[in-house]
Order: sequence, then C-alpha cells, then structure tokens
Amino acid sequence: MAKTAKRMQKAWDGLDREKLYSVEEAVKELKGRSATKFDETIEVAMNLGVDPRHADQMVRGVVALPHGTGKSVRVAVFARGPKAEEAEKAGADVVGAEDLMEAIQKGEINFERCIATPDMMAVVGRLGKVLGPKGLMPNPKLGTVTMDVKGAVEAAKAGQVEYRVEKAGIVHGGVGKASFDEAQIIENAKAFIGAVIKAKPTGAKGTYVKKVGMTSSMGPGLKIDVATLGGE
Repeated sequence: MAKTAKRMQKAWDGLDREKLYSVEEAVKELKGRSATKFDETIEVAMNLGVDPRHADQMVRGVVALPHGTGKSVRVAVFARGPKAEEAEKAGADVVGAEDLMEAIQKGEINFERCIATPDMMAVVGRLGKVLGPKGLMPNPKLGTVTMDVKGAVEAAKAGQVEYRVEKAGIVHGGVGKASFDEAQIIENAKAFIGAVIKAKPTGAKGTYVKKVGMTSSMGPGLKIDVATLGGE
C-alpha cells in the first residue's frame, strides 16, 4: 500500500489537481508520467446531465477511433452458411449458431464484441439475460445486427469503440495506449468525446456535458476544460 501511495504521489508531482486542462495538455502529462512495465491505457470519462433510466435520455453508440484502441478485440458472430464463412474470413474469433448459444449459456464468454445476422436474433434473443448486463447483446442501432458481417467484424477489429452511459450518468472508454504518439491519442480522444456530444438525447435537459476527465491505467486523473471541447 505504501508503495502504491508513493507511486501516485510521484505521478501527481508538479500537477495541479484543480486545474482544467485541454486535451492536448492532459495527453502530454499522462504520456510523460507513464512509468509502468506495461503499456497503460489512456481513458476518457464524461459526466453527463442525463438520467439513463428514461429512454429519451439514454446515450449509447459506437465510434471508430482514427488510430484504433491498441488492443486486440475478440469478436463472436452468430451466423449460418455463407455468412458464417464470411465472418471467419473477416477474422471473427468465434462463429456459430445454436452451438455458440449453448456455449454462452454454459458461461463460455471469451469475446468483447458480439455480432449477429438478423435471421439469428431468434437464437440470440434467448441470451438476453446473459449478454444484456454485459453490454454484449447485438443491436441494429450499433451496427451489430447486420447482413454486412464482414464490415462489422473488420470495424470491431480496427478499433471501433462502443460506449453506453451508466446509471450515474458516466460514459467512459479507452482511447489508446501510452505508447501511441501524442497526436494519435489526441485525435482518438477528440473523436470519442465528439461522438458522445453528438449523441445528446432529446430528453437531456440543462447542461449536457458536466465534467470530463482523462487518466491512464496507473496514473493521475486530470480534469478537462469542457469549454475547449466544442459543443457543450
């Protein structure tokens, strides 16, 4: 515990906990202070003025990060016949139908993105209580229920990030690795933030974007100046 406290004290050395940073300033500080043996993830968290318990205040979507996420994403696809072959050729890690459903029911969920062709939703629908809470349920609005299996798999593998507001009104997501160039992290972060801003729901009242922060896996959390982001 003492070692952790000492490391965090060093990470905060020279930083102002109350300062509002621009994305560019935050990225420079976080990259410069990364001193772990692993490649830390840079994350963005946004506190929104919404109550996701109301359907017209739900914030959810996908965004393709210009430079990817820096991590490999395992993709599962529910499909049959030619579409199953298309999924395999596109690089899907797990492809199946009823057999895949049975494996998931047994607790075998070794993937981070789930895609399905429309005709498979009768099968996938039985997994709602399993995949739903994990945010893995295929959804046509997110492009994960589609006949374009090849495009969906390639997008997921290329660094497409799905975001969804949590009960407390928080949306967060990884926007790259500390090993990325500063410019790459900045572009990714702005793409993520911009997508969430554009996804402002019709039921949102008052200030939509309340607070924004950036952090690295083991680094300090910096406050971002919302006024510099454009939009709200």
